[in-house]
Amino acid sequence: MDLFSLVSGVGGGAAFPAAEGEGAGLQLNLFWIIVSSLNFLLFLYILWRGALRPVDRLLEERRARIEQGLKDAEEAARERARAADERKAELAAAQHEAHELISRAQKVADESAAQLVATARAEAERLIERGRVEVTAEKERAIAQIRAEVADLAILAAGKVVGESLDGPRQRRLVGEFLASGMAGSTDGREGQG
Repeated sequence: MDLFSLVSGVGGGAAFPAAEGEGAGLQLNLFWIIVSSLNFLLFLYILWRGALRPVDRLLEERRARIEQGLKDAEEAARERARAADERKAELAAAQHEAHELISRAQKVADESAAQLVATARAEAERLIERGRVEVTAEKERAIAQIRAEVADLAILAAGKVVGESLDGPRQRRLVGEFLASGMAGSTDGREGQG
């Protein structure tokens, strides 16, 4: 208690009444309140300068980095969206180009097939016509050969029947006339039957 009374005396009066008086209450010393307040303010200033200011600076730097990170993230998101749009556009263009290529290829294939069919048809018609010509020529040769053989046989037969020999040109003329009249009759008979 002496220490309090000593400090109280310096401050301009007793802060606490002596223990002897029972009726005295708590007294406040304005000087000590001011000194304590100044000490507290000085402590807060030192604390702010020494500890809170660097923490505040650190928090401000961290906030700036976070904001920069958010800006970078937004930019990256925009870049990803732009890249996705570009990919979609490229994909659509590629699909369109593929459809065009397929349709062109289909058209070329159809034209080639039509050309091949026309060429094959023309070749087949040419072969058929050549076959007809060959068959007709072969038929004519066969008929001529048969006529010659029949003429030879007829001349031999006529020579045996007549008993004399006919000369070559005369024999041939007679056989040709016979065959012409005989063939005309046989073809008319066949046409009448058919």
